[in-house]
Formats: sequence, C-alpha cells, structure tokens
Amino acid sequence: MGIQDLPTPTTPRGREALAAILAEPRGAVVGLDFDGTLAPIVENPEDARPHPEALSVLAELAPKVASVAVVTGRPAAVAVRNGGFAGVAGLDRLAVLGHYGAERWDARTGTVSAPAPHPGVAAVRTELPAVLEAAGAGPGIWVEEKGRAVAVHTRRAQDPQAAFEALRRPLAELAARHGLIVEPGRMVLELRPPGMDKGVALTEYVREIGAEAVLYAGDDLGDLPAFAAVEKLRSDGGVPGLLVASGSTEVTELSARADLVVDGPAGVVGLLRALSGRLG
Repeated sequence: MGIQDLPTPTTPRGREALAAILAEPRGAVVGLDFDGTLAPIVENPEDARPHPEALSVLAELAPKVASVAVVTGRPAAVAVRNGGFAGVAGLDRLAVLGHYGAERWDARTGTVSAPAPHPGVAAVRTELPAVLEAAGAGPGIWVEEKGRAVAVHTRRAQDPQAAFEALRRPLAELAARHGLIVEPGRMVLELRPPGMDKGVALTEYVREIGAEAVLYAGDDLGDLPAFAAVEKLRSDGGVPGLLVASGSTEVTELSARADLVVDGPAGVVGLLRALSGRLG
C-alpha cells in the first residue's frame, strides 16, 4: 500500500494513469459498474444496494473530479433507485449510463433520456417461456424483466453452472432470430439489442466530457468491453486509464487484465476513499 493507503497499480500503465488522476483530478472520469462493484452480488438483483459507505465516499470524491459515471446493464431509473443516487449532496457530477449506455440519467436534471425500445425484446419476451421449457430449464431458473432487455438467471438452480451452459445455445438462437445478442454474466444470460455495450458507453462519455484520464472498475464479463475501451483510449487516444477489477472467484478474466485488483465492493469503496483523501 502507498501513501494514505492508496494501492499501487501493478502495471506501468496503471501507475501512469493513477499519477495523471492525482496530478489533474478535474480532468478525470471515474467509471463504475454497479452490481458486484458498488453493490455486493445478491440472490435477487432487486435487493442489490450499494456498500454502506459507497454513497458517502462518492459524494466526497465526485466534486474533486470531472465526473463519476455508473455504467450498468440495469435500467437507469432502477440503478438510481437502488443506488439511492438522487438528491445526494455532492453528487451533482454523477451520471448513470443504464442499459449499457442506451439510457442516461444525470444528477443535475434528475431525468432519464432514452431512445425507443428495440422491437425484438418484446418478441423474445413472448417466446422465452416455450424456449426455456424446451431446453429443460428446471426449478430455480427465473427471468428478470429489464425493460429494454430480458435476463435469465441460473444462480438459484440446483447446478447453476450446468444450467447456465445448457441455456447458452437456445437463448443465443432465440436472440439471433429477433436481432438481439446474448450478454453472459455471473450466472445470468441477458438478451439485449446490439450496438451498445459498456465500452461504447464509456468511450462516448469520456469524449463528451473531454476527460484527460479515466478510472474504470468492474467485476463481470459485461465489463470486458469497458476494459477494452480504456485500453484503446490509452493506446490510441493518449488518455491514461486505470483498470480496476472488483475481485471475484467466479470471473477471472477481468483480474487478468486489470492494473489493480481489489476485494469486491468493500475494496472498491476503500480505493475511492483513499483516492479522495489524496486529492485533498
């Protein structure tokens, strides 16, 4: 651990990015996934809430940087509600990029902007019960309605991983028939429109803000495009980027590419607190 318990990234590019953030914090965007990063993973996603100290730490950090962006597959309004982000003093510079960036909520206006829903989602929603039955989906498989997407969870199944693997092909075929894609996650398969992912959302937001550095923290496969976007920004665009993995034994791909690995949401909160402390 470094000064004031601020962790030291293990890679040269990570150390370069942290130095850039510390030198010019007003030019930095802090991007954060929600589930598994700000909030612990729970059996029922509707019960997910941020780490108890997350809001206070974000409210302390946000005024010191260009912006804080929560980048999530959840609907923006749901993330705002579950996150408790609305009306929090100090979070005027927070934005929630929901549905992988298809929706956006800004703390300054308190409103959500979004395009019309993809028609394939409604078609998939209608056909999904028959597809699950034909695939032999047993007890514990449940469907989460996400407005612009539909997610099939296997965490409650007797063998979650086996159920997950058994459903990958039929759900991919269903999605393809209606112009959608399947986004795999931690015991969940989400059917959603193509063209938007966390990488696209983060890149567009960083460019809009005119950020001179970026930190992104995530925990799941859906965060890999954001990791790739940061890697591209720092290699092609000259924007230093710090990649943080919110540690998980279920997903190792992020930790293998991260500049810094922390111990879940508590570790993310600790990192942000230490960073805020160094920014004065």
